[in-house]
Parts: sequence; structure tokens; C-alpha cells
Amino acid sequence: MKDKVMRGRIFKERRVAFVVFAFASMASYVACAAELTVEFAEGIGSVKPVHSVGQGPLLGKSDFSMFRYLNEAGVPYARLHDVGGAFGGNLFVDIPNLFRDFDADENDPANYDFAFTDLYLKALVDNGVEPYFRLGVTIEVFARTVKAYRIFPPKDFAKWARICEHVIRHYTEGWADGYRWKIAYWEIWNEADDFPDNRNAMWRGTWRQFCEFYEVASKHLKSKFPHLNIGGYGKCTAHNVTFEMKGESVPEEEAYRHRCFVEFCDFIKERSCPLDFFSFHGYITPDLVKPHTDYHRELLRKAGYGNAELHLNEWLCGDTSGAFWKRASLASGIAAFIVAAQITDGLDMANIYDARCDAMSRYAPLFDPIEKKPGKAFYALRCFNELYRLGTAVKCNVTGGQGVDGLWASAARGEKGAAVFVVNDSPSARKVTTDFGAKKVLACHITDAERTDVEIENPQDCVPMTPHSFALLLFD
Repeated sequence: MKDKVMRGRIFKERRVAFVVFAFASMASYVACAAELTVEFAEGIGSVKPVHSVGQGPLLGKSDFSMFRYLNEAGVPYARLHDVGGAFGGNLFVDIPNLFRDFDADENDPANYDFAFTDLYLKALVDNGVEPYFRLGVTIEVFARTVKAYRIFPPKDFAKWARICEHVIRHYTEGWADGYRWKIAYWEIWNEADDFPDNRNAMWRGTWRQFCEFYEVASKHLKSKFPHLNIGGYGKCTAHNVTFEMKGESVPEEEAYRHRCFVEFCDFIKERSCPLDFFSFHGYITPDLVKPHTDYHRELLRKAGYGNAELHLNEWLCGDTSGAFWKRASLASGIAAFIVAAQITDGLDMANIYDARCDAMSRYAPLFDPIEKKPGKAFYALRCFNELYRLGTAVKCNVTGGQGVDGLWASAARGEKGAAVFVVNDSPSARKVTTDFGAKKVLACHITDAERTDVEIENPQDCVPMTPHSFALLLFD
């Protein structure tokens, strides 16, 4: 399915910098002014891995040369779903690619084909990215209209779980000439709640069957790997929340997904199923991150799973038509979304969909598929990583609240300095007053329509004022 405040206290000793950009045309200014206040002494928790991705920029079937950019951006996790194209390219990740004959002996290493998936995961690990492994199959979004192949419920749930057990042992315990990599998250299936009938591109069984399938798989895997995080189910978008917020009627498919979620929560509560994390998807605007998160968090809490991590592990926002990887408006929207995910309580991880380098996909905003290099949005991830490396999020306040008139900001501190990430996700220029206390800006990188990750000469004049822009401010 591909649909889709912080509070601050002013320091007693403060220095206010009135920052005004010089524009070629002063008519581009807007009268609307905003104040950005950062209290570096007030820690508010950890900077979260919300600049994670789906997949990686694979070229062909075995060229991983562009994975170095994931390392450059400090990407924490890459979720392995839809890897390699339709049917997982018949090579990667999907259980039918790893174990090709379901009737074979699942205990015999000879019956597994790890070759290409080994290469893929090694490329991630070598570049400092932890795989986030989806146990299941690739979406059959187009093929299923002619014939569905792999999206039926496994004919033996327990055997499917044992096959997954051996996959996990291969990558974390060295089984079958495998590896001992750190892979903490193992996600059961993806978007089984797509549609309630033969339109479903991910699950051609009943919803009750899926709940029973999840029970068997989660209980088996958690019993074998109590130290790992077992969860799912890669829930489709919750646009029922969006329609309800607007006072509009909820479409049939969104009502169905809501019922599925409620029934799943009731089922796992009744059966005491493991759920270390719950994953959901949101092709939404940054302002909807909080209400969508709150919706999932509340239903999980009522079911007794309030401590489960919550992952928005597929998201994308903005116009992805044409050469969208060059578009500043898409890049600023992605930057704003990352900030929204960071400041939303109850959300633990976010993975953009996705990090492919693919001219044919409208879901690959990070890389220029023609020149095989980063696009503008890539630098939103790289900038935010400076906050992630510092570790401790600090209080950051903007006039009227985060996202008002498109202004978003997040800040962090660490042993080796401090940083602020500021986004103007609006088509208008902004006038911003800043209060960084006693901190002095040492450097600033800005991205907008005319510039891409440009370090400006005077780092004190660094708040993004141009339309659709974002900036990274570094402090001592």
C-alpha cells in the first residue's frame, strides 16, 4: 500500500541574534516573523533513529558501490522490504527466495539460498547500517491483478516459523556458514491489511488467519531468540485518522484497516502474543505524524502493549512526479518530516520509503538516478545525523509551535559540541529571530532551491529564510 512541542524556557543570560538573509529581491520577504529558542542545558531524551531508510541504492543485482552514501549520512537502519524489485528480484530477502522448496527439510542448510542476500546485508553492515529484516514477501502490486503467487498464507505456519528461525540463526549465530551480525529487529510480514478481498497485494487469506499466523510465528521466534525484537505487522496507513480529523466519512478500505488493527490488538492480548515493536506506515504530511502515532500508541496501550516500540517504517511525503530528487520542496518536506518524527512522543523509529536509486520509482527520493549521486533530500538525512551522533535532544521552541507556517526545528548536544536542524517547509521566505543562549554558531550548511549542502561564509547568518530550505547549525 503506497498511499500516504516542544516547550522552551529562555536562559537568564541570553543573546538574541536577529538574522536576516540578503535576497536578490526584497519582495520575497514575508511579514510573518518567528522566534527560534534553543535551551542546550535542558536535555529531553535521546535523538531517535528517525533518519532510517528502506532498502539501499542497489545498482543492478550486485553493485553496492552507492551504499557508501548510507554510511556518509549515518543511516542507522535499513528495512529490508521490496528489496530487488518484483518478487525480491527472485534473489533477495523474501522467504521464498531464501528457502525455495517449502516441502524440503528446513533443518538442512543445503535447502537454503543465502547467496545474494548475504551480499546485500554485508554491504549494509560494512557501511555501518544495521539491517531491519522483514520476514515475508515482496508486494505483488501489479502481478496480483493477473495472478497472485507468494502472498497466500503459508500452508504450514509452524514450518514457516522454523524456516525463519534458521534465517535468523544464519545471520546472527553463524548457522550454515553464516554471520554473527547485530540485527535486532525481525518484522513478521508486511501490510496484510491492504484490502479485504482479492485486491490485496500482500495477503490472500482472512484477517483471522493472519492473526493466527502472527501468533504461531511470534511465539516460536521469541522462544528461540528472547534477546531479539520480534514484531510486525507492517500496518497500512491509518488515514481513518486523517478523515476523522477533517470531519469526513472514512472510506471502506480505511475502515477495514482500522477494524483489522482493533482485532489484532484484541487477539494478541487474548493469546498473550509477543510484540516487541509494532510497525505502521504513513504516506502523510509532517503535521500528521503525531495524530497517527497517538492513534496507534493508544490502541496498543489499551491492549496492554504500551511498552512496545512504535515504528513508522514506511513513510514519504510530497510530490514525487518528474525529477523530484532535484526539487527543494520535496527535500524540505522530508526534512520537516524527520523533525516531526523526532519530536513526536511515543514514536521510536522512522524509515523513509525508500533509499533506492531508481528512475522508474516514485518512491526513491534520495538519489539522482541519472547521475548516480545524492539528490537534495539526501542531505536532510545527513544533516539530521549530526544531531543523532551527538545523542541528547534538547529543548527547542518555535513561535506558535512546531510546523506553524512551515517552520520546524530540532536540536541536540553531546560531548563534542551541539547542533540545530532548522527547516522552512513553506513556499515563502521567513524572518527568524534566534536565541541560542551563550552558544556561538561555528558553521552552517544550507540546502534550498539554489543551493545543495552549501556552507555559508558567515555562519551567524544561517537560519533558513529562503523558501523550502533547511540548515544545519553547528556549535562548540
